[in-house]
Amino acid sequence: MIIGRLRGEIATVGTDSVMIDVNGVGYVALAGGRLLARLQPGKEATLHIETRVTESSITLFAFESDEARAWFVRLQDVPGVAGKSAMAIMDALTPAELQDALALGDAATITRAKGVGKKFAERIIGELAGKPPPMGRFGAFRPHTGDATATPDVAPASGARSETISALVNLGYTQSDAARAVATAIREAPEADTGTLIKASLKELAP
Repeated sequence: MIIGRLRGEIATVGTDSVMIDVNGVGYVALAGGRLLARLQPGKEATLHIETRVTESSITLFAFESDEARAWFVRLQDVPGVAGKSAMAIMDALTPAELQDALALGDAATITRAKGVGKKFAERIIGELAGKPPPMGRFGAFRPHTGDATATPDVAPASGARSETISALVNLGYTQSDAARAVATAIREAPEADTGTLIKASLKELAP
């Protein structure tokens, strides 16, 4: 059985894990400090789960969005990046920050993660820069427009980023060039909508 999402009442919050009560069953999942700080015992929450099964154990990793979960999985495509390191990176960076760091070759931002040094960060950039971002369980991520009480799959700014990159790729730019231009544009105007980002990114790409 693969668990993809849990919604229920937070039972306990530990230093590196959370127990969520779903219809009387307590599920324990590893989680980063940023997510744990937001969870309160007795309150309802939705956790996006990555399930890892080995011969001797079943481990659940909890995230605030499916986008963060997908990046956690993508990071482990890099040789030498195991679950612990991937979790540390996703705890230190939002999916948008990680995507921008990869596009800009910004190793310093990735080294904000506990236990990640410069060479390790540069290896991650070398392996993942220029590749399309990971897909969610049911396809590409879209801006959240649903129930405000549920955890959004993707923040609006991240949705604008993805839409802009897709538009630039459709115009003939490479994934790498598009991602780099959008990352530069959004650092200058982090609240920009898709139309504004496209215009700013095209200026970055102009010869």
